[in-house]
Amino acid sequence: MSKVPKPALRQGELVALLAMLAATVAFSIDAMLPALPDIAEALSPDEPNTAQLVIATFVVALGIGTIFAGPLSDAFGRKPVALCGGAIYTLGALLAVYAPNLEMLLMARALQGLGAAGPRVVGVAIARDLYSGRQMARIVSFVMTIFTLVPMFAPSLGALIIWGFGWRAIFWAFAVFSVISLSWLAMRQPETLGPENRRPFRVARLLDGAKEILTHRQVIFSVALQTMIYAMLFTAIISSQPVFDQVFGQAASFPLWFGAIAAVAATANLLNAAIVVRFGMRRVVQAALFGLLGITALYVLLLTLGPDSLQFAGFVIWLGAIFYMAGLGIGNTNAIALEPMGHIAGMAAAITSSAATILSLAIAVPVGLFFNGTPVPMVIGVLFATVAGLAFLTQIIDTEAEPALVRS
Repeated sequence: MSKVPKPALRQGELVALLAMLAATVAFSIDAMLPALPDIAEALSPDEPNTAQLVIATFVVALGIGTIFAGPLSDAFGRKPVALCGGAIYTLGALLAVYAPNLEMLLMARALQGLGAAGPRVVGVAIARDLYSGRQMARIVSFVMTIFTLVPMFAPSLGALIIWGFGWRAIFWAFAVFSVISLSWLAMRQPETLGPENRRPFRVARLLDGAKEILTHRQVIFSVALQTMIYAMLFTAIISSQPVFDQVFGQAASFPLWFGAIAAVAATANLLNAAIVVRFGMRRVVQAALFGLLGITALYVLLLTLGPDSLQFAGFVIWLGAIFYMAGLGIGNTNAIALEPMGHIAGMAAAITSSAATILSLAIAVPVGLFFNGTPVPMVIGVLFATVAGLAFLTQIIDTEAEPALVRS
């Protein structure tokens, strides 16, 4: 019988470390948002919407890199994969500093995305190595609570860097952030995957593992649901800056509004940590999706019938609802998908996260490119993803029996 590792760090420090590893992705996305107009002006003045591809390219490469990061972490251990990924990410950041055109910048961003997959997957795999089921969901909720602090400050930090040093200096900040987080991992967290639990990096074993993952009904529908949740989140991230700027004339205050929305959304993870053990992962996700569907319906009414004076407030509330739903949904769908795959947690995290990330962009990127000076493309994309997510949820059974409600 394989030995279950025990966390050497106290839970608080472990959560903070895992959150910082996960925040590599959030920081790499959110700090770029205020730079999109400057990047468009400098590198794609004739097609300003294409500047959004610096976000999409990073995310696509992240999804591709995740496929390899998971199996490699199962074969060689969690820490080596995270550290190698961080080195690739840092190299991409430094290349982006000197990119002479949009094409080269996108290549550098792709390199960053590939590298960021290491810390991202390893953080999830470490959590699965040490915890399982609803306890894992609880830990992930705490991680996500800290993780969501990054969107609170990243856009403002990005705007401050742009103001002081120009948009290219943001990539120096990415490099520094990566060095700090990975140094913390290297010095403080012991390896959580012992040699006796590792799976050799062999094509035949990878194919067997992939077959097991991709033929498991629970995993398939969990990935489909997670795809829809990510699609809504990426739609909100990619399209929010143009809407604030061109629809409402709030470009200067966008980082502050985005941070305020992220601050409210952070409470979703605290709420999830408090209720998920009692009610179960599936019920929490279901409530979050129905809540967002209702708020989206109200926002559609406001768009069509409401006065102009309420349009901005309505958009901010609706955008906050999307982020809040993601806070209740992502950690739980991850836990549902990985629960039956504990024996191949790294590969399962890789394939499920990669598939959900890449497929979600098939919705989010067209929504961003079809921006027409109104929030309508965003609404259509989010409404489609919400309805589809609820349909997929009906096919998912919680991996643990739902506990009866405790009566006082």
